[in-house]
Amino acid sequence: MSTSVVVQGRLTRGAAPVEILVAEGRIEAIRPPGATTDCPIVGGADCLVAEGFMDMQVNGFAAVDFNRPALTGEEIRRATEAMWRTGVTQFLPTVVTAPVRDMLGTLKAIARAREQDPAVRRAIPGIHLEGPFLAPEDGPRGAHPADSIRDPDWGLFQQFQDAAGGLIRLVTLAPERPGAIGLIWQLCQAGIVVGIGHSDAKEADIDQAVEAGARISCHLGNGSHAMLPRHRNYIQKQLATDALMASLIVDGHHLPSYVVKNMIRCKRMNHVILVTDAMAAAAAPPGKYRLGEVLAEVGPDGYVRLPGTPYLAGSALTMDRAVENVTRFAGLSLDEAILLATRQPRRLFPDLGAGLVPGARADLVVLREGPPLTVETTIVEGEVVYRRN
Repeated sequence: MSTSVVVQGRLTRGAAPVEILVAEGRIEAIRPPGATTDCPIVGGADCLVAEGFMDMQVNGFAAVDFNRPALTGEEIRRATEAMWRTGVTQFLPTVVTAPVRDMLGTLKAIARAREQDPAVRRAIPGIHLEGPFLAPEDGPRGAHPADSIRDPDWGLFQQFQDAAGGLIRLVTLAPERPGAIGLIWQLCQAGIVVGIGHSDAKEADIDQAVEAGARISCHLGNGSHAMLPRHRNYIQKQLATDALMASLIVDGHHLPSYVVKNMIRCKRMNHVILVTDAMAAAAAPPGKYRLGEVLAEVGPDGYVRLPGTPYLAGSALTMDRAVENVTRFAGLSLDEAILLATRQPRRLFPDLGAGLVPGARADLVVLREGPPLTVETTIVEGEVVYRRN
């Protein structure tokens, strides 16, 4: 690992170039360019420098499915290295609904891989549990298998958390399920972020979930019925609930571009987070891939569907493309779009980054404006882990 490096670029598009001195995994100084140095230099005056991207919802990547008890450390390392190429420095592997035994095995496999590999440990600060406490109905359930859906239960969650070695930091659940409100309160008391998703919640359910501590609408607008009452429905209610942030999948398949624009206008910038919901098809050729028990196929258009149906089953989106897409979909500046993939998710997990300030952990991405937006260099805890040739 390099002990020091100088990163050159602009912190925002209109700002003057600076150089960031990185030493021993931390940002040591941010200064005007031109200081004498014998450190390696990355970036340049025409580049943008940002915090590394964070993705809170990754089911798999680069032909690796994270939802397998037989998942190996080498596979997670391979997926992690592929994510570095897209600017992601931290991500939450997402474990979805499956038979309890399989979920426990998957959680153990992720925890074991993290313990054995320092690079994986730096990249994975926690796990996202999406299921099995979800709505059982077609539509809200999405691609989650119906026979493995369970009522919310603190004892079962503790089994999951024990298997994960305490790594579960985000739980997505349906607040209308029996026992859900009590579980939300217990999770929040334990310091775990709770999201609403794959839900058929009524207005009162959403209000009670927020009062108990729920903080985010997970992939808002997806995991829902195809048809809803035009006014009084759980999407409109969550949009109007200021206490809830919202994560969005901006691949052009999960949400039309104008819906993304409307949602961001409604929630406002400081309440929106970009996620990919990537599965094994991301950064991989078209074909058939597994998401746990589910077989999905992805075509040249990047649409991931259950074979023979129009139903989505995760995405093939990468975070660099999500950042670029949201500028086009919602008319955001590149600076604004970058915040949705960097500062915004870390508002839910304040220990994961202090921003681009001296003393902060040096997780950085160096970008070149496009089109297409290009990741030039990715730095994790001061180490240059990817550099475009």
